[in-house]
Amino acid sequence: MSSQPRTNRGPRDRNGDRNGDGRYHRDHEDRRSSPDRSSSHPPYYPRDARHPKNDPRLEHRESDSKCTNICSRRGTVLICAVLTNALVLICVIASHMVTSGMSAAAGMGGFDINSNFNLQGTELQKVRELDMQYSQMRAPALYSGIPFSLTFGVVSLLFVVSGSKPPHRMSKKLLVGALVCQAVGAVAYIVAVGLYLHFIIRVNSTDVCQQRERLYARNGYTWMSCDVSGADAAVALFGLITAILYTAGTVLTIQTIRTVRHYLQERKRRHADRSQPHGAPLRADTTAV
Repeated sequence: MSSQPRTNRGPRDRNGDRNGDGRYHRDHEDRRSSPDRSSSHPPYYPRDARHPKNDPRLEHRESDSKCTNICSRRGTVLICAVLTNALVLICVIASHMVTSGMSAAAGMGGFDINSNFNLQGTELQKVRELDMQYSQMRAPALYSGIPFSLTFGVVSLLFVVSGSKPPHRMSKKLLVGALVCQAVGAVAYIVAVGLYLHFIIRVNSTDVCQQRERLYARNGYTWMSCDVSGADAAVALFGLITAILYTAGTVLTIQTIRTVRHYLQERKRRHADRSQPHGAPLRADTTAV
């Protein structure tokens, strides 16, 4: 009877010792795993926390925000203006090449004029002279149209690339520059289209163009006329579209500047309210810059 409590106490004591040793080991491991403030070893930080810029998720968010800012309404109008400038440039070059005549195309290696025309002697020489004179008369339209459309296209592309930031983080000079560029571009394109058509009509009304038209019509090429060609009409059409896009971009840029100004004023007012409590005097450390 007296040995039964001893036998029961034995397993309990052994279990208690085991549990006690287990708790001791767990507590000891927790103390070793937890960073001690007085320890000489610094706490461990993950690599992503030390270098947050290397996180691919942050880079993906930044790229998404850049695309969102570029593809805003103002950015979309500028992108369309870049495309129409490129179309104007292509149409100016194509118009000059089409209306230069068969002899000019033959000189570029397109075909041989002697094998395509039944022209001989003085008539062949006359066609070549008229083509050369007509090309020289139209040259100012080519040499002025190429740098004009190319300049506005490149400048518009630069403003598109610089618009990757939010408007309130962009420089005020950049927004004003975009506004001035689009306003000037709208007016300049309207004037340029009018001058281009006036110049083409005046060149087509000369005796050189009339004689050239009769010579080509005699050989069956009635499309070489002194009327405004389709390429010249395309130049005028895309030029007017570009002027409309620049006008719309000017309006959107004015709205953006007003929105940014209102946002900065509101943020400045909120910052002043937070830094100056009601009924409390200004301290020296709050007024220091």
